[in-house]
Amino acid sequence: MQLAIVIGTVWSTRKEERLVGAKLMIVKPINVLDESADILPLIAVDTIGAGVGEIVLVVGGSSARSALRDLDAPVDAAIVGIVDDKELDRRYR
Repeated sequence: MQLAIVIGTVWSTRKEERLVGAKLMIVKPINVLDESADILPLIAVDTIGAGVGEIVLVVGGSSARSALRDLDAPVDAAIVGIVDDKELDRRYR
């Protein structure tokens, strides 16, 4: 699981059958300590109704497919939570 910020939406006129009706978002993974960019952006299926600018929890691989309740879905990443706040112990900053 990783933190990411939603930076955009993907619009698609045609999708693989199991993705019809799924909302696709562009997310940029961020460092949990300082929220700096971690790696390149990726596309994630939104399972909870996230919006641009929100910090979200993203899972990958089989966890992403489980979030969709379809283990055969062609999905590598899924948004599974919206982060309201986080608190870090000072010793680890």
